[in-house]
Amino acid sequence: MNMRALRIGMRRGWAEHTHLLRNRRELAGTLIGTVGFFALMLIWMGDRPVKGTDVSNATFMTAGFLAFTVFSNGLMTLPLSLVTDREEGALLRLRAIPGGIPAYLTGRAVTVLCQIALQSALLVATAVLVGGVAPPRDWLTLAWVLVLGTVAVVPLGAAIGCLLPSSKSGAGMVALPMMLLLIPSGVMFPVTAMPEAVQWVAQSFPLYWQGLGLRAALLPDSMLVAEIAGSWRLPYVAAVLGAWTVAGMLLAPGLIRRMTRRESGSRLAERQLAAQTA
Repeated sequence: MNMRALRIGMRRGWAEHTHLLRNRRELAGTLIGTVGFFALMLIWMGDRPVKGTDVSNATFMTAGFLAFTVFSNGLMTLPLSLVTDREEGALLRLRAIPGGIPAYLTGRAVTVLCQIALQSALLVATAVLVGGVAPPRDWLTLAWVLVLGTVAVVPLGAAIGCLLPSSKSGAGMVALPMMLLLIPSGVMFPVTAMPEAVQWVAQSFPLYWQGLGLRAALLPDSMLVAEIAGSWRLPYVAAVLGAWTVAGMLLAPGLIRRMTRRESGSRLAERQLAAQTA
């Protein structure tokens, strides 16, 4: 990727983000689907303490919702956007433009990063104003965990988008594994309440480690009794998220090149005909 493609992609990503902010339907969907649901959960059960501690559910849920926001945007919104653009022929047209595909991918990544930043800020503000949650006790940890967690899932999301057969079937194929990972990853309730085998499985995925890092930034040390090994393990958080980042960076470029090479006018026509007859 050359600098010109990078600059074009960044401008495209920011322009798409501002367009989403001006689109009332898109903005309302984001506010209701993410922030609105979070506010309802805070009102419903946020003032109750986590069992065996003096920490409110609102504080614990804030870390969980932040982690899931990054996870869902990177591993669901981004892949479905890629496969939709492929079906509509956008990637085929961009392939004919020098630097078109790198600029497009940069733009998609920038849009996702902006959405994550906006939603994260709104979630923290909602937690403080609605749930009475104290501001993060460690803003630096909050920042680097959010950034590294985002960088870890965006390349993986691009790789997943290259493998999805269609946007219709892709939504279910992505959503179900995400829901299954959400339960044992400790982002909604303490992971130590799960069987030990499930705990080991949860620690294999970035969602658990991002949630752990965010809890370190938001929760008091008294909550360490509910964590594996009784520690926030921040060096392990950085190492595991970094390893997933490297894995995604190694995996995504080859899959993206393979996907763009396979695109042709005949394949696009076949998909459009199949969609019309379905």
